[in-house]
Amino acid sequence: MASHHLKRLMLLRHAKSDWPRNVEDFERPLSSRGHRDAPLPGRWMVENDAVPDLILCSSALRTRQTCTWICHELGDKAPTPKLEEQLYSATATAILSLINHVPETVTSLLIITHMPGVQELAMRLASVESDEGAVMDMATHYPTSGLSVFQHDRRWAELDGRDAVMTGFVVQRA
Repeated sequence: MASHHLKRLMLLRHAKSDWPRNVEDFERPLSSRGHRDAPLPGRWMVENDAVPDLILCSSALRTRQTCTWICHELGDKAPTPKLEEQLYSATATAILSLINHVPETVTSLLIITHMPGVQELAMRLASVESDEGAVMDMATHYPTSGLSVFQHDRRWAELDGRDAVMTGFVVQRA
């Protein structure tokens, strides 16, 4: 991969949510642990020079709250997130379809979504050149606030399967 053409894709599972009674799944908020953990991926992005140019976020409450914490950590560098209803309960194929329509001007993309689609897509995209430990960790257990980090040198529209290098799987707890 030519480094001057590398793009970054980050797939984030929302932070830990609560299960209040009489609340529809779509409207489930973050739990207290979720509010503590949600800023950590954003902090990691700042510390590792991995600030996204574009954030696509599921429109469910828990993903929106996670996104708010991420953007707070990114500060002035945070792009305006784009809410995507299709990311709620999305399959890996549906998430990939959204990624395939990202403009080529975007060099670093963050997707904030849900299980099982986020894990299935990470497994689908991880190439044979990927960090084996990161892939095994992600494939074995994709916890809330888990962040898969990929690099690729293709057009967004060309991403399909086994064509992005997983460089890390970040899991942090407050």
